[in-house]
Amino acid sequence: MSAVSQPARTAVGGSSPARYRARMSFSEGGRVEGGRVRTGRGRRTAIAGGGLGGLVVLLVVLFLGGGNLDPAELLGAVDGGAGTTTDEGTIGDCTAEQANTDRECRLAFTVAALDTYWDTTLRAQGVEPALPEVHSFTDAVDTACGSASSSSGPFYCPPDQTIYLDLGFFDLLSSQYGASGGPLAEMYVVAHEYGHHVQQLTGVMDTADRAGTGADSDSVRVELQADCYAGLWAGHAASTVHPKTGVTYLDPITPDQLTQALSAAQAVGDDHIQAQSGGSVTPDTWTHGSSEQRQRWFTTGYEQGTVAACDTFAAGTL
Repeated sequence: MSAVSQPARTAVGGSSPARYRARMSFSEGGRVEGGRVRTGRGRRTAIAGGGLGGLVVLLVVLFLGGGNLDPAELLGAVDGGAGTTTDEGTIGDCTAEQANTDRECRLAFTVAALDTYWDTTLRAQGVEPALPEVHSFTDAVDTACGSASSSSGPFYCPPDQTIYLDLGFFDLLSSQYGASGGPLAEMYVVAHEYGHHVQQLTGVMDTADRAGTGADSDSVRVELQADCYAGLWAGHAASTVHPKTGVTYLDPITPDQLTQALSAAQAVGDDHIQAQSGGSVTPDTWTHGSSEQRQRWFTTGYEQGTVAACDTFAAGTL
């Protein structure tokens, strides 16, 4: 996928459906301050698209991507019309206990953990870190990449260096594309989009040929590297300490929890999406990689634990 002031934990981010209530084991005593993640509700006008049809297009080309095509052109082509955004607020203070059961707090904790991990990791790579904006929206949002609706799926917009997502999308990922769901599946999506921001800071977004398609294209290498970065973060999350509380963000991830992330990676493979959409599987059109590749590169980051292991551009075989 190519990121106001309201009370925290509104309807979209309130208590999660039953299948999402499995504890993620955010470390007891952990806490994050509010204000990091913006929230808002938008309104679409003159919509000429969207819905599941638009979602299929965006999932194939943009979902968990950051835009292999021009994000502004893609969003405009799918959604059409104009959008207005009502800025309502930010996610408020959250405890680890809330993050274990509440989507908005889970998002806030995930972003905080990503901020801390990538600040240290990027500095070690000689890269000056800069935080991405994160915007959790409902219905619609205006971005530097164009107007987007909830059906667009989560995405990263390079021009404004912002991660955008509607938390209700996670239900659709399970109901329409077969992911098992669960907290770590949601965190994988956010970590992948954050990986695109890391690529923006390191210059990958500028140097890669993201207009091409195919199983061995730069587009696929960009996406698989972001998957690897998501696994890299997940593997270190249980040892990443909040700088103010001195508490790690997560307890060690269990095998069952890891399966949640791998299920999400499988669900957004190009081959799986093409099959689910009723078409033929055509590797020449891939922009994100197969289910097997996405799972394998996430696992590579998770198990090997180094930025160097995620260099998909140096890999002879993806």
